[in-house]
Formats: sequence, C-alpha cells, structure tokens
Amino acid sequence: MISAQVLSIHTLVIGWLVFVPVVLWAIWRTPWVELFADARRQHLLFGTVFSLFLLWLVRRDFEGGVSYHFIGLTVVTLLLDWPLAIVGALIAQVGLVLLGRQDLAAMGVNGVLLILLPVAVTEFCARMVERAQPNNPFVYIFCSGFFAAALAALLCVLAVLGVLLLDGLFVMPQWLEDFIGYLWLIIFPEAFINGMLVTALVVFCPEWLETFNRTRYLAAPGKDDGPE
Repeated sequence: MISAQVLSIHTLVIGWLVFVPVVLWAIWRTPWVELFADARRQHLLFGTVFSLFLLWLVRRDFEGGVSYHFIGLTVVTLLLDWPLAIVGALIAQVGLVLLGRQDLAAMGVNGVLLILLPVAVTEFCARMVERAQPNNPFVYIFCSGFFAAALAALLCVLAVLGVLLLDGLFVMPQWLEDFIGYLWLIIFPEAFINGMLVTALVVFCPEWLETFNRTRYLAAPGKDDGPE
C-alpha cells in the first residue's frame, strides 16, 4: 500500500481516472437482484468484506510511506466472481480510509494496484482454466488458486515498485539489488493462504465458488453402457 506523500499529483489523478470507471463497471455488472434474493451470497459478501478489512489491517509499515500486507483477493474473486469481488474490496478499502489507515487521495492508485490488478490476474487464470475444461479439480485448485495468487502478488509488487520508480519521490532502500530474494517471502505466503482457502472451499463447500464448475469437476465417473 502506498501513501499519498510518495506519489505525484499526476499519478494520483491517473489512479482515480482508472479506478473509478472500472468500479462503476463492476457495480453495473454485479447481479444485484440475485444478491438481494440470496441470503447465502449476502453472508458471503459481508464475510469476505470483513475478512479483507481485517487482513489489510495486519500490515508492516515501512519508513517513507509504503506498507506491506497480504492481498487475499484471489480466493475472494473465485468465491464471488470479479464484479462483486471489486465491490467488496472497495468497501473494505473505504473502511481503511475511515480508520485513517489509508490516504483518501491515494485510494485510486492503491485500488488499481492492489484491487483491480489481482482481481484481473485471478479472473484471467480462471478463464484460461475454464477454457481448457479440465476434469481434475486439482487443476482448478493449483492454477486458479495457488498459481493465480502467486502471479498476482508478483505483479502487484512489481507494479508498485514501477510506480514509485517513475515518480521518483520514494527513496529506494539499499537492499533493492537483493529484491529477488525478498520476493519469495511475499509470493509464497500469498499463494499458500489463497491456495489453501480455495482447497478447503472445493472440498467442503464447492457450491460457494462462483467460478467452480461442479458439474464437470465433481461428476461421478460414467458407467459402461454395454454388458461386460
């Protein structure tokens, strides 16, 4: 997460210009009628918003205006689908702003880097898996869960560093040349948390996952029609 003090006005404006239209598009694509009619989905939404809020509160603040926390949006995207995942993450982000744990001015940039980007990566991986139409649920768990979370964490960190380098207002640490080693400490926990949650949902509550094709993955093996 980035504070407004290390971002230029130009970057802050671009962040809002990108974040707001996508959020409005997600709100438009959200199936509100189904959501209001389904108490289970409402509980899932409220539960994920609260979980994201707590997860993002547990973070490490560094000197200079940058903080690190787990993202957790891979499992949320698979659970709610991308429009509702963006809406839920937005609500959690607003909660952080109200508590003073995130700058309102930097909300657009942080929304693009830490909400839209991981949701887009997860949605892309899930669609690629669905296009391949595998019958093994472990393919879904690994590619849409573990791999998508790891890729999202990697791209988010690189995108944040790219924005900070372009603005030039953040003083980069001296250990930046050893950054590849630190990347593994970020990628693996993110992949493990999201992957294990996706695994648990597939095993115990597959009907909760909007992106999980239960008919194909969990169908009983077919029986031979003819006599043996």
